[in-house]
Amino acid sequence: MGDERVKTEALQIIGMFQVLPRLVVFDLDYTLWPFYCECRSKREMPSLYPHAKGILYALKEKGIDLAIASRSPTADIAKTFIDKLSIKSMFVAQEIFSSWTHKTDHFQKIHSSTGVPFDSMLFFDDENRNIQEVSKMGATSILVDNGVNLGALQEGLTKFSENRKTAEKNKQKWLTKYSKNPNSSDKNA
Repeated sequence: MGDERVKTEALQIIGMFQVLPRLVVFDLDYTLWPFYCECRSKREMPSLYPHAKGILYALKEKGIDLAIASRSPTADIAKTFIDKLSIKSMFVAQEIFSSWTHKTDHFQKIHSSTGVPFDSMLFFDDENRNIQEVSKMGATSILVDNGVNLGALQEGLTKFSENRKTAEKNKQKWLTKYSKNPNSSDKNA
């Protein structure tokens, strides 16, 4: 399936949702491409998973910002590959560095540089520990098995939409409960 066909299908999937993330964040190794950077040479020509580029193009076309959060001991190779794949300009933030923590450091930096709240972010990664930790920050996080693909995109947008609806319902409950009677706490005083 070529990039244009994937982009068309991704645009159809995105079009099914009224609530969209402001920022979609991707891990690199085994999420956008099928290898670990540290096992490759800068001289090689990398490749993305088959659906990855079409999905990136579709998200950009819909005005959704993109970022990278990648933990790598060879950030220089990762950055070279991003250049070689001609996708560098697609990302508003690229946090690629070694870290002994989960991706939380990466997300703090992305949040600081973009101003996008965590609950307006959608994240794709191949490691469950990263999914769990970033979810705790408020970002909708999707575990991918064989890289990002159209199925993962749909799953991510569905979960993002559900998370936002739940948050909105909770906000409305809170507002209803605490704004109806501003003196309710004074009744027993």
